[in-house]
Amino acid sequence: MGFLSNLKKDLQSTKREKAAKMNGKQLKGLLKKFKEERDRVEKETGIRPQIDQSTQMFMQKILNVWIDEGRNIDEEKFWHEVDHYRQFTHSVEFYELSK
Repeated sequence: MGFLSNLKKDLQSTKREKAAKMNGKQLKGLLKKFKEERDRVEKETGIRPQIDQSTQMFMQKILNVWIDEGRNIDEEKFWHEVDHYRQFTHSVEFYELSK
């Protein structure tokens, strides 16, 4: 009986990991579109718009996905980078804690 329960847990964790990776890619794509739109607005008006609540929510979800994937993310570095209008200009490894 223990073998079947372990197999079931492994399948569930594999499905969860796959969903987290897929969601992370989709959310990162959306953030890229938000950044491009903010760049366009800045180019037209000369003033860069502030990051709105929905964009901050997406950034938080991406951070959560990275943490769920087992990445050891330096949250202070992450928020410093994205709060200063540089949304994800670096690879994920940039945000990871150095060991």
